[in-house]
Amino acid sequence: MKKLTSKDPYAALRIKEFKIFLLLRFVLVFGWSMQFIVIEWQVYSITKDPLSLGVIGLMEIIPALSMALFAGHIVDQREKRNLLATCLAAFSLISLGLFLLTWPVIVSTWSTKTILYSIYALVFFGGFLRSFFGPTIFSLIALIVPKKLYPNAATWSSSTWQMASVLGPAFAGFAIGWIGVHWSLCIIFSLVILSLIILLQIKKKPILNPKLGEPIIQSLKEGVRFVFKTKAILGALTLDMIAVLFGGAVALLPVFAQDILKVGSEGFGVLRAAPAVGAFLTMLVTAYIPISKNAGMKLLGAIFGFGVCIIVFGLSSIFWISVMALFFSGVTDGISMVIRQTILQIKTPDNMRGRVASVNSMFVGSSNELGAFESGLTAKLMGTVTAVVFGGTMTLITVVTTGLVLPSFRKLDLTKDIEAHEKED
Repeated sequence: MKKLTSKDPYAALRIKEFKIFLLLRFVLVFGWSMQFIVIEWQVYSITKDPLSLGVIGLMEIIPALSMALFAGHIVDQREKRNLLATCLAAFSLISLGLFLLTWPVIVSTWSTKTILYSIYALVFFGGFLRSFFGPTIFSLIALIVPKKLYPNAATWSSSTWQMASVLGPAFAGFAIGWIGVHWSLCIIFSLVILSLIILLQIKKKPILNPKLGEPIIQSLKEGVRFVFKTKAILGALTLDMIAVLFGGAVALLPVFAQDILKVGSEGFGVLRAAPAVGAFLTMLVTAYIPISKNAGMKLLGAIFGFGVCIIVFGLSSIFWISVMALFFSGVTDGISMVIRQTILQIKTPDNMRGRVASVNSMFVGSSNELGAFESGLTAKLMGTVTAVVFGGTMTLITVVTTGLVLPSFRKLDLTKDIEAHEKED
């Protein structure tokens, strides 16, 4: 068998269980991203109010944020494969519920308000589950591949996530036009069940936490303390959180597709997929050209470019210019994601992965939904175009401020950490 080395761009892919994991992640993210798009479309079609799109984000962020640290503690205390299986089983119930809410019999007998509030309730439950998904998946990767391959595994895992994010939204947009919202949700339910079947092909993993049964308060304090004292992690998470919070133009895409660019559900699918296409192509390149050297400056530059792209998108009234702006926002976001995931995988001890990933979800993951609410609210107050331009401008200000206030972050370099893991293995 060929020796696995960190310099081999396909090293992680030579591990059988990691390939199964990537298939699982693709199917799950494809279905999850499809579901979010279909829900966005359905809710805006019902209400014609951009604030309702923000409410979707708010309904998910409240449970995700409030449960994040507690979920991280549970993940560090439990076996990861079975915990993820439990989450997938619960997620299938959400998908089934959304499918039933769009059943013609239900639509004709229930009031619009009842259906809308029921959708919000299921999204709320999904936010609760989401607090467990991120830490569990992050921890599972580290149990499948050796430490020296963490950067390579992070790149392929993120690339798979982006590929699913490309195809899921695009397929959702076309599916809405071809078979309608109801049967699109049926496809999503089937994908969730398939992901559960795939997961069972991965063996159970050992629990590496030496402090099983540790009091929850003590456990949570230890996790938060570690993140705040590790400046590389804290800087990356803070920078990305604020950028995503103010650059959340994607939440307003239904408004652009229906009312500004007037391109319908198919155009909506293209717009929604464009950032993920850019991010996916960037991640493929980083598998061959590592970006660990001068990581701090590269991360600052990537997020600055992201802000510029968001401003261009907000000002554009031409469909293909809007698509290209979103594409390049994905390119810059892809660089940011790979660097951030590499920092987390390299700097986090095995026994704290669940808690650190939970803090990450609080900083970055939840900021997507909070950013969606911020975008919906500012669109209601300022107008859609002004809200997007405002968000992009705040992102630029954030990057410049971070670069000036944290000179040590500008000097961040991950090369030595990767070389140390190579020698360790």
